[in-house]
Amino acid sequence: MKGICRDMGKKNTKKLKGKKSSFFNTKILIIIAALFLIILIYVFIPERSDEWGVSEQGILSYPQNRGKVDVVILKTEALPNYTLETISFPSKDYIVEGLLRIPATGEKVPAIVILPGATVPKEGTQTLADIFSGMGYASLGIEQRNRGGVDLRYDYELWKNGNEPVEHKMVYDALRAVDVLRQEPMIDPARIAIVGESNGGRFAIIAAAIDPKISGVIGISTSGYDTETQIKSINDESVIRFYRSIDPETYLKSIPPRKFVMLHSVNDSIIQIGFAQNTFEKAMEPKQFYSVTTGTHGYSEGMKIPLMNELKIMFG
Repeated sequence: MKGICRDMGKKNTKKLKGKKSSFFNTKILIIIAALFLIILIYVFIPERSDEWGVSEQGILSYPQNRGKVDVVILKTEALPNYTLETISFPSKDYIVEGLLRIPATGEKVPAIVILPGATVPKEGTQTLADIFSGMGYASLGIEQRNRGGVDLRYDYELWKNGNEPVEHKMVYDALRAVDVLRQEPMIDPARIAIVGESNGGRFAIIAAAIDPKISGVIGISTSGYDTETQIKSINDESVIRFYRSIDPETYLKSIPPRKFVMLHSVNDSIIQIGFAQNTFEKAMEPKQFYSVTTGTHGYSEGMKIPLMNELKIMFG
């Protein structure tokens, strides 16, 4: 009887040791798996892909590798010469909606992000989209947060408290629109330009400066804020950095060797042509300015030919 008890005790001890060994091995595997996951996150997933910063000189920055965009297709219209999709995609704390138009060419095509002016919805980008489509180019016209409107006082309060201003986020929205085009299989990721009207032109210039892979930028009825003249009587460095960070003129030196183009009507009473010419004078080559006599504020028929010619140059 004692012998039987001894044997059972030995068996129980072996089982217990086996359980401990199995538990230890499982724990080791879990630790290895966790370490492997951490390595994957740091190597393959963009680190802080929406992180923002502003240099001492007032230059806004976002990461170059912003990662994949999760695009939702809300509606599709298949037309004879192109496909028009209503899409949405996340950009920080906002869901951007846009109209993605891709010509039915059967091959990869260049593309343009279109940023409308203040109060203009995404549908207001389709006059330009139609021109681009006729040239065989794809386009994405987006619905800007706040419909492109800005509130300088509110943004400065955010900035003062260490939070990201809305105007900075609007630049990031434009960059994510570029990312959407780059991941589309029928679009040539190396040939993507950005066009903006009025306030949209300001965001377009800053976005093009931040992302050196953008092929070029065209501003329609837009200008900078001439911040360097305005801040001469300001001593607060925080205020100066903020105003520089939202002024497209701060970024003009970062556009070359890409081309910087401006189109403006002499009849524009919202942003007078003199303001646009002042911004243009500060830009570096290669650059081109077109003044037209048609229309007032925003795109007009007299801009069509120069717009088409400049895009052809940008895309080569």
